[in-house]
Amino acid sequence: MKAIRRFTVRTVLPEQLQPLHELALNLRWSWHPETRDLFRSVDPEVWESTGEDPVRLLGEVSAARLTALAADRRFLRRLHDTADELQDYLTGTRWYQDALPGDDGEPLPSGIAYFSPEYGIAAALPQYSGGLGILAGDHLKAASDLGVPVIGVGLFYRHGYFRQSLSRDGWQQERYPLLDPNELAVSLLREPDGSPCLVVLPLFGGRRLHAHIWKAQVGRVPLLLLDSDIEENAAAERDVTDRLYGGGSEHRLLQEMLLGIGGVRAVRTFCRLTGHPAPEVFHTNEGHAGFLGVERIRELAAGPGDGEPGLDFPAALEAVRAGTVFTTHTPVPAGIDRFDRELVARHFSGDAALPGVPVEQVLALGAETWDGGDPALFNMAAMGLRLAQRANGVSTLHGEVSRGMFNGLWPGFDAAEVPITSITNGVHAPTWIDPAVVRLGAREIGAEHAEDAMMIGEARRWHGIESIPDTDVWELRRSLRAQLVDEARRRLRASWRQRGAGDAELGWTDSALDPDVLTIGFARRVPSYKRLTLMLRDPDRLRRLLLHPERPVQIVIAGKAHPADDGGKRLIQEMVRFSDDPAVRHRIVFLPDYDMAMAQHLYPGCDVWLNNPLRPLEACGTSGMKAALNGCLNLSVLDGWWDEWFDGSNGWAIPTAESAGLGVGPAGSQELDTERRDDLEAAALYDLIEHQVAARFYDRGPGGLPHRWIEMVRHTLVHLGPKVLAGRMVREYVERLYAPAAAAHRRLAGPVPDGSPYSGARGLAEWKARVRAAWPAVRVEHVEAGGPADAPELGSTLALRVQVALGTLEPSDVDVQVVAGRVDDGDRITGAATVSLKPSGRPDIDGRWLYEGPLELSRTGPFGYTVRILPAHPLLASPAELGLIAVPPESAGMDAGLLR
Repeated sequence: MKAIRRFTVRTVLPEQLQPLHELALNLRWSWHPETRDLFRSVDPEVWESTGEDPVRLLGEVSAARLTALAADRRFLRRLHDTADELQDYLTGTRWYQDALPGDDGEPLPSGIAYFSPEYGIAAALPQYSGGLGILAGDHLKAASDLGVPVIGVGLFYRHGYFRQSLSRDGWQQERYPLLDPNELAVSLLREPDGSPCLVVLPLFGGRRLHAHIWKAQVGRVPLLLLDSDIEENAAAERDVTDRLYGGGSEHRLLQEMLLGIGGVRAVRTFCRLTGHPAPEVFHTNEGHAGFLGVERIRELAAGPGDGEPGLDFPAALEAVRAGTVFTTHTPVPAGIDRFDRELVARHFSGDAALPGVPVEQVLALGAETWDGGDPALFNMAAMGLRLAQRANGVSTLHGEVSRGMFNGLWPGFDAAEVPITSITNGVHAPTWIDPAVVRLGAREIGAEHAEDAMMIGEARRWHGIESIPDTDVWELRRSLRAQLVDEARRRLRASWRQRGAGDAELGWTDSALDPDVLTIGFARRVPSYKRLTLMLRDPDRLRRLLLHPERPVQIVIAGKAHPADDGGKRLIQEMVRFSDDPAVRHRIVFLPDYDMAMAQHLYPGCDVWLNNPLRPLEACGTSGMKAALNGCLNLSVLDGWWDEWFDGSNGWAIPTAESAGLGVGPAGSQELDTERRDDLEAAALYDLIEHQVAARFYDRGPGGLPHRWIEMVRHTLVHLGPKVLAGRMVREYVERLYAPAAAAHRRLAGPVPDGSPYSGARGLAEWKARVRAAWPAVRVEHVEAGGPADAPELGSTLALRVQVALGTLEPSDVDVQVVAGRVDDGDRITGAATVSLKPSGRPDIDGRWLYEGPLELSRTGPFGYTVRILPAHPLLASPAELGLIAVPPESAGMDAGLLR
């Protein structure tokens, strides 16, 4: 019979073992080997059967075993040492506490709220689908290791993402097991009277959305997860947090409202209850949490509650923008959440309206106002950028792509000047480096030094790794490969049994893969642009590579397609059918249900990590970073992080059709273009594997060692190791974005000479309104130059005189600049440098101002310049912030390189 209700009965631990409970509820165990070893020793068999989950372990271990442990003095010593070490970790001084103030002398932020729709902390807390969530989890872990005072905010999905299996014919199947929070490392946030804390959002039609707040402790970082599956909600509202990236458009909108609006309210509740400093900076990881800015505007409109009036919308917007950071992860417009404008209007008006936040203003934040934008849609990325004074992409190339993609929000500016910077993603080394790799490194440089090297992300801390002997490196790589082979065989057998095969059919799985064969890994989500099946473009050639008599290759593949993506499922089916072929199935395997637990075997065990997306559609692609930390070499298209850090000695770059100077098909036929491109790039991939990768792997020297391969492994560890760390990434966020955002927040929110809080925000909003109103009258009217115009020489100087009309503005409101540099055949300036000109005297009788300044001719060859006027204010983070620019009118042409 089926139970009508399910709940968890928790184990009552003997008093001597109570620290086990605290250790289990802090997810630091997921990246702390000593804590994991302690839990394994409680009961090794139960530890394995529960998926290495301490909470489940303590729920299933026998009472007799617990009684025995409570009397085991050696175990108790280990337990108390581990518990004491955790307390030292939680309370001790770390990098952030020792960090110096920023360049402006401002203290670092006292609190930072980090919002993401998903988090990959551990396989035991399945609240992630792919790279975005894993990145968010690594961000929190690195913040914890560094002592950065972050509060994570997300949603608690009762069904997580999904578990993947395969049908007999290789079609992806999904199932959504129900997650019981009482079986997870989370605790319910409660009021002092013991009642669960409640977040409430009004919805249109008089409905209300309620949510409880679950707290997961990620080392030093609390992670707040909002859960709508509670009795206070009607059935429809209970399902809002049912699953990650599920449901229709309105379902997604409600999730994002709960994440953004409800998330801010959860943070306020947590800070009230715990005394945690209120965040000075709010960081939204992708556009899903963008409504957090709208909620913060509502807070400021309501006022501080001590008789001080609230801010109007423009001033509140400036105050919110100053302390907000927005990270975009998508390189294509199709990857952005967009909602029907009328749907959004319905959820922010009437009963659902936020006081002080007019619905027209909300709609304006997400409006697609650029050429080609759809006025009927509400764009979450556009809202994220309008609500954040600082924004970034997640690799150098992605920053460049993002500036081009969002250029329409800053009309008149070149894409290079769009105020979106980049901080390249990183990965949390203690989570992703195999313990055997750590032990080998610690043997050479010391355990404490190795721990610092993994957490901080500074090149000097990795010195010493290069002295590891070749024999030790090769023995380690062989051991990790054998470990992966064992795990792959186990998963392969389980998958085939699930597909309906009997034990009599599965004898071949015992010899699938070979611990001495070059092993290539490919594992990621399966959208079409990642090109899972590029390796199948020429099946016969792939078979020859797999079955080469002297230099064979084996490939381990994993990945999930979105449940609604039948195209992705067809790609998986095509790959599975190829790997099912008895002739090659010992050399190529597809492992279903890719998750963190599988990944922690894949990355260390592969010799080469393959990535072949359509460039430049991979924003960053951190899986290759995790592989590199284990001495795995990358074989990738120059996209994402690999584009900036490939150096010729840490792997191989797959040529693309563009980089090879090859056309990709007949003009006007996109389908044929894509086909031609895939053929060319697949051929390049086969050539690389056969003639470079496999050739070097099997090139054995004295002692049977591939010395040149080992040198590439060593080079990868020493030179890529410190770069790819989440510790490096989080330090960059602190120094380049969080600290400046906190300083800007203080300047706008703190008292100014009149003693009123937020006067800075009011003043900035009023100044922006005045500048926008006056800008139509701002013009560059005349430009002339004195100097060697007829025969300019390198190092000579032109004296510029520029007449401008400023309308009702003053020179202090603007910056008049000359922009100069090389020019291309279309007279476009490249590699531009800017110089500000100075006003000379007072305006003339017609109200025009004269600006003057020198222009040094610092480059030879084609050279040009122009003049422009920009708004200028000390509280602007970028000259392009207002999207206003005045340039000379189009002229008939150029004269001796000088605009007349």
